Amino acid sequence: DAIPSADQIRITTSLKSQRGSVWTKNKSIFEYWEVEVTFRVTGRGRIGADGLAIWFTEEQGLEGPVFGAADKWNGVGIFFDSFDNDGKKNNPGVIVVGNNGKLLYDHQNDGSTQALASCQRDFRNKPYPVRVKITYYQKTLTVLINNGFTPDKEDYEFCAKVEDMVLPSQGYFGISAATGGLADDHDVLSFLTFQLTEPGKEVPTPDAEIPQKDKEKYQEEFEHFQQELDKKKEEFQKEHPDVQGQPGKTTCAFFSSADDLFETVSDRELMQIFEGQNRIHLEIKQLNRQLDMILDEQRRYVSAVTDEIAKRGAGFPGQQGQVSQQGIETVVKTQEEVIRQVNEMRNSMADTLRLISGAQHPGSAAGVYETTQHFNDIKEHLHVVKRDIEHLVQRNMPSSEKSKCPDLPPFPSCLSTVHFFIFVAVQTVLFIGYIMYRSQQEAAAKKFF
Repeated sequence: DAIPSADQIRITTSLKSQRGSVWTKNKSIFEYWEVEVTFRVTGRGRIGADGLAIWFTEEQGLEGPVFGAADKWNGVGIFFDSFDNDGKKNNPGVIVVGNNGKLLYDHQNDGSTQALASCQRDFRNKPYPVRVKITYYQKTLTVLINNGFTPDKEDYEFCAKVEDMVLPSQGYFGISAATGGLADDHDVLSFLTFQLTEPGKEVPTPDAEIPQKDKEKYQEEFEHFQQELDKKKEEFQKEHPDVQGQPGKTTCAFFSSADDLFETVSDRELMQIFEGQNRIHLEIKQLNRQLDMILDEQRRYVSAVTDEIAKRGAGFPGQQGQVSQQGIETVVKTQEEVIRQVNEMRNSMADTLRLISGAQHPGSAAGVYETTQHFNDIKEHLHVVKRDIEHLVQRNMPSSEKSKCPDLPPFPSCLSTVHFFIFVAVQTVLFIGYIMYRSQQEAAAKKFF
């Protein structure tokens, strides 16, 4: 069902139960190769079927149930499956399936049990033709795809990769398509084949030109096909006299004019939206490149700072090794915690002083009595505060240094006036601490009411 024209081949039209394929007549003798295929898959439905396949096989698969080509092939097929047979909502997708000539393709499961690699890409109804680059080099098959949203021909994205893949040394290239209950137009615009050679090896000399007999044979086939095409065009014009056409127009011009008849205002607006999204896509790619540059600069900066800290740490006689960034962050967090607790103590002290100034009137006698009664509780609380501060100080100090408390001066044998005033000052501090403790307890109790 394939229909060739001057600049494309319509493998299948958007009719039900169509099959079509195009194959090379001669085998390729390339050990390593690369193909670039440009195609369009278009349809008016939200879901298309069945799909398109690109082949490299030992024999030509002219017609069959696998996307229009024969089953049990020896080689590889890259399938662009647009219909979700297994209902897993993973279509449209690209599937790479290899075969040794003995396996039957699992069409009902979309080849998921036989797929060597796959990716999910939507290739239907794109504003620009979809481009696929398939490379086979040193037993590694790589599939790159251009999603058709940008006119940039080199904007390829990685799709699939298969390593340790052994393909026939010689084979035919082909492309096929098929439709089922649903239908799409499958158009191939170009199919370019390249030979790859390893670096340092001599490029093999190209084969001689096609013999004159083959040239005459191909020319006769082309003329025969052209005559049949002209007859079909004349028959179509007789059956459809309302369609205006010129005899000199080619089949491609006819299809393009037919497609132009169905273009609406919404289609034009949709095309403008696609173009706007294309510009946004290019800008995002540019921003991603700039972000990568910024991240590289940041990594270099962090590396330089780490090296500088390590050098400074090595300069101290009592310090060995390098200071890690995590250790610095731990010290900074400890300092912030100490500052926070000191601020809390300062605020509590201010509240205590305010309470003391208000307790100087006669109504504070009960508070003084309660202070004397809970003196032991105040001492225990002060010990807890002292222990917490010592713990914070030890965390803040380097691991190589140990905390040393100053030696206490010897106490005098008898009580002097100076020691008496010191004792009174200590009592005052204990009293202030108790007031702080009571204020905190009262504040905590008020939270429940």
